[in-house]
Parts: sequence; C-alpha cells; structure tokens
Amino acid sequence: IDDVDDDDDHSEDNDDDAAASTTFEFDAIARRRQVVRYMRFLTFMAAIGGFLFGYDTGVVSGAMLPMKRAFDLTSEQEEVVVSSTVFAAFVSSLFGGTMNHKLGRRISILFAAFVFTIGSIILFMAWDYSMLVFGRIILGIGIGVASLTTPIYIAEVAMPEMRGQLVTINTLMITFGQFFAGMVDGVLDQFFPNTGWRFMLGFAAVPSTIMFVGFLSLPESPRWMASKGMLDQAKQVLYTLRETNEQADEELMDIVEALPHKTVSSSMESSPTSANGGHNYNTSLSYGSSDSSDHHEDMDHGNTNNKDGILSQQQQQQQMENDSFGHRVYEMMSHAPTRKALFLGCMLMAVQQFAGINTVMYYAASIYEMSGFDELTAVWLSGFTALAQVAGIAASTVLVDRVGRRTLVLTSLGLVSLSLVGLATSFYLSRISSGTIDTQQTPYLCHAQPATIWDGITAYCYDCTSIPNCGYCNGACVPGNATGPFSFLYGDKDNFTTSDTICPATQQQQEDEVGSDVILTAWRYNTCPNPYGLLSVFFMVMYLLTFGIGMGAMPWTINSEIYPLKFRSLAVSFSTATNWIGNLVVSATFLSISSPKALTAYGAFGLYGGIAVLGFVWLYFALPETKGLSLEEIERLFRHKTDGYDSVHPNHVERESLKSITNGGDSSSSSPPTPPPIT
Repeated sequence: IDDVDDDDDHSEDNDDDAAASTTFEFDAIARRRQVVRYMRFLTFMAAIGGFLFGYDTGVVSGAMLPMKRAFDLTSEQEEVVVSSTVFAAFVSSLFGGTMNHKLGRRISILFAAFVFTIGSIILFMAWDYSMLVFGRIILGIGIGVASLTTPIYIAEVAMPEMRGQLVTINTLMITFGQFFAGMVDGVLDQFFPNTGWRFMLGFAAVPSTIMFVGFLSLPESPRWMASKGMLDQAKQVLYTLRETNEQADEELMDIVEALPHKTVSSSMESSPTSANGGHNYNTSLSYGSSDSSDHHEDMDHGNTNNKDGILSQQQQQQQMENDSFGHRVYEMMSHAPTRKALFLGCMLMAVQQFAGINTVMYYAASIYEMSGFDELTAVWLSGFTALAQVAGIAASTVLVDRVGRRTLVLTSLGLVSLSLVGLATSFYLSRISSGTIDTQQTPYLCHAQPATIWDGITAYCYDCTSIPNCGYCNGACVPGNATGPFSFLYGDKDNFTTSDTICPATQQQQEDEVGSDVILTAWRYNTCPNPYGLLSVFFMVMYLLTFGIGMGAMPWTINSEIYPLKFRSLAVSFSTATNWIGNLVVSATFLSISSPKALTAYGAFGLYGGIAVLGFVWLYFALPETKGLSLEEIERLFRHKTDGYDSVHPNHVERESLKSITNGGDSSSSSPPTPPPIT
C-alpha cells in the first residue's frame, strides 16, 4: 500500500511539473508576442519621423510647379525654396547630436515633432516668397533632428535579430512618405490647381501631431539611460523590450561593458541600492572603451567622490568641461575605432547623396517636363515612380537580416550606376531626336546660347526650348512665349522674312468649342517631341527601385550601428550632417548644372553615375558586414591591435565583475525583478 501511495505521489508530482512547464511555455510565448507588438508600435511611432522626412522630400516636387506660378519664382528662387530646408536640416543635425546626448532620444523626437508642426502651419499660411522660405527653414530644423534621432532610437531599443529590419522600416517610411506626397500632389494639383499647394505643405502637421502625442507615453532609450548612470531604469525598460529577463540582464552587461569605466564608476557611487534592494555599488572597475592613460590608476584609486556620493565643485566643473561640445568632438576624433567608423559612415552618406537621389525626388516633375511631358502628367508620374523606391526598400526590410548590409549596398550601388548611365543616354537621345533646326531660318536671338560641354549652337528643338523666350516651329527656333511666336521681321530691308512665313503652321488656329482659347497646332515652347520619353521613365523607375534595395536604407541602418555608445549621438549627428550637406549641394545645383549652359541633363546624370561607380569600388574594400551582431560586437569590428587593443573581447573576470553591477553586486543572482506589465 505504501508503494502504491508513493507511486501516486510521484505521478502527481510529474503532473504538476508538466503543468508548470506548460504554463511556463505559454507565458513565454505570450510575453514574446507582447514584446514584439510593443516593439512594432514603438518603431511605428518613431518611423513617423521618417515619413515626415520623406513627405517633405516628395511634396516639394509636385508643389514646386504651382508655387512657381503663384509667386512667379525664378530658377534661383526655386533652388532656394528647396535648399533652405536642406540647409536648416544640416545645421539642426549638428546641434541635434548635443541635444540627444544631454536630453535623450525621446525629448529630441518630441522637439522635432513640435517644430515640424509649426513649420507646416507657417507654410500653409505663406503669402509671399519670404514667408515660404521662412516656413521651409522651420520645417528643416525639425527634419534634421528627426532624421538624426529616429534611427538611433530604433537601433538602441530593438532586439539584435530584428534591428536591421526595424531600422530599415524607418527608411521605408521615408519612401512611403515620398510616394504618398506624390499622390497628394497629383490629386490637389488636378482639383485645386491654384491653391492646392497650401494643402500639400500644410498636411504634414497631421502626422507630426500624432508623433508628438505618441511619444509622450513611450520610454527613453535604455542605452542612453545607462550612459547617464541610470542602470536600474535602463534594466526596467529592457525588461519590457526583451523576451526574457535573462536576455535583458545579458544585454545590460554588454551595454555597461561598452561604457567608459568612469561613467559606470560614478553611476555606482551615486546608486546606493540595486534593483534588488541589496548592495551598494561602491566599487570601481576597469573595462570598456576607455583608452586613457590613467585607466589603471582610476582602478587603484577607486572612489573620487566625497563620502556622501556628491561631486565636489571642482569635479562638477571638470565634468562640465568634459561634457562640452568641443571636448566631446576632440575625444571622439582621438578615439581610433570611432574615427574609422565615422569616416566610413560619413563617406557612405556622401555616396548616397552624390549618386543623385534627391535630384530625382525634389525635381522629379521638372525632370519629366524635360522629357517632354506636360505639367499634370509630370506631377502624376513623379508620384507613381516614387512607388518604385518604396518597393525597393520594402524588399530590403525582408533581405537585410538574411542577405546582409554589405551585399545589399554593393548590389544596389552597381545597379544604380547602370541606371544613371541609362538615364543619361535617354536624355541624350531625347535631344538629338527632338527635331532639327534650320539655322538659316533661326533669328540671332535664338541662334545660340552659352555652353560648356557642347558648342551652344541651336541644333535641335531641345536646345531651342531651353533658351528663354524662344520656341520651336516648322524646323525653326524663333522668339515667342507660351501663347505663340512673336511677330517680327527677320533679315535686312531688301531680303526679309516675316514670322508668318517662318511658322506657317502656327497660323492654322482652331477655336476651342467651350470658349475662345486659341490652340496653336505646331508651336513648341517648353516641350519638344520626344520618342524616348518612356525610356527616361523606365530608367527613372529602375534607378529608384535599385537605389531603394540598398542605398536608400542601408546608410542609415549602418550608421545607427557602428558607433560606440559613448559617441553614438555625436557621431550620428556628424554623419547625418554629411548627408544633409550633400543633399544641399546636390539640390541647390541640379537645375544649374543640368542646364544647357553647364553640363546639360544627360551630363548631370552621367556625373552622378560616375560618382556611384567610384563609391562602389571604395565600399567594396571598406565596408564590413554587421548582420546578426549586437551593437557592442559591431563596435569591436573597428578595434585593432595597432590602436593599442590587446583583445577585442572581454575576459571572464570582466564579465563576472559586470554581473555584480547589473545584478546589484550579486553575480550569482538568478531571480531578477519581475518586469513591469507591457501596455
């Protein structure tokens, strides 16, 4: 009977163990689903910053044509309207690094959303050219801070296996914003041709308001909190962002390990108890990315605070000096691994911009007009072709953590080079097939123009319509405007020709059935016959698609990964500023260098193609793969023995010491605090 009872007891114990195991598995699955949902919501809210970035880039392309009519803008003023936002974004991305460092990622994003809303409202109400530029500058400040901060925030909160995909989603939102802006432009330009541009520009206030409200309830980056010594708060945030407490603890150890030893030392001294309520962090460790000569001396001397754990006035002054912008830049540039990573990140951003992407995005409608399409068709085409880049980046979100960053960048850049060569070729073919000019019939006013890479003689319709106040008809280039040729006499008093003789076809006028508008059947003023227009569209789509697969998202993803935590916000601000200064140079010069007196349209795209080829060759040798690595492991890729590192991996003693910090001094602790509920 006793044996039977024992068997029953064992059976009950096994049933209890099985039930407990099943409950644990269900809890683990539920927590994983909860964490993934929370991660996606957090990423979506942050990626609204990318949407706003893309929306502004895309909306100005379609809004430029009606704004040009409304304010009678010159080509130079058009460039100022576009480049003023870019310049403001460049400046704000520089001070945005300091804002990120001092105030945190969350506050910086809230600031960007607020400023973006104000800028959008100003643009909606703009009544003249000056107000238009002022609103664009305000908008640029918000864009600069958001473009810097949102990739950092997403990278710092994401799980390593999801990081590439989630950061790429931010860039996907940029391109979706560009496509959405194109659709808004097309609808409003069709139904409200005179005032639609106000709604195009003012609409951005809606998503920026959503972003501001959403971030009021989101957490700060745990890595930023750890860098400020708030280890307990960082741990609690990580518990809401990771599938298990053990993963969170291990990641916190990696974060603390990568911090400068002085940062952790002061955080231990100012934290009397741990999250477990047990131990005082009154120890000093030597580890992390510090390369200072007093490294071991700090470990020997330990605590430098007074007995109350409060910094003395001299120490506070020293800390303020060390926290200054100039000192942080000097320290960053003196740190060899960060310097190498920064050069790679900045050059990657430069290649992205000088491959010409934002000429296509800012001036897509103008480029299609150059190809011979009318205004409304050009606006709709600019919107739909932006969808190609959305498709490319959507593909990269699937491939980035499977194929890898390096493979996507090199594949993309190679295909972008081919697309640019094709685009340049299509524009050259468009020129030479647009209709020849009889120079004997062409008045002196329209006979030639200043040129750099060609002779400037008006030989084709394409050349003719690029000359102010000249148009094409019946094989001749003659003075005129949008309504038709001017009346004039050509030649001397004994042998002269009238405009009616040169352009007989233009005298065949038809009366519109609705009104008295005159339709001139053979007069070409801004456009020319172009049998290769669809070829230009094809290469535009190919360019945007292949650019999106790699070069659209990967520069932002890679730059959010490769810098040490200590310098991350500052380094990303430098690389983002490089992106914006390249954007500024390209967007402010495209209309000038693509004009016939400079490089022409085909020459400009040929230049961008050459830069893409050079970028491909350099990145083939310089770009490492970061797929599947944690941020701290990526940091070690740039450490070398020649820089004074004996080892790029932490030893066992350091790992045990880190456990004593992150677990409140008890490295054997196996029962971390229960994470707060995920809402």
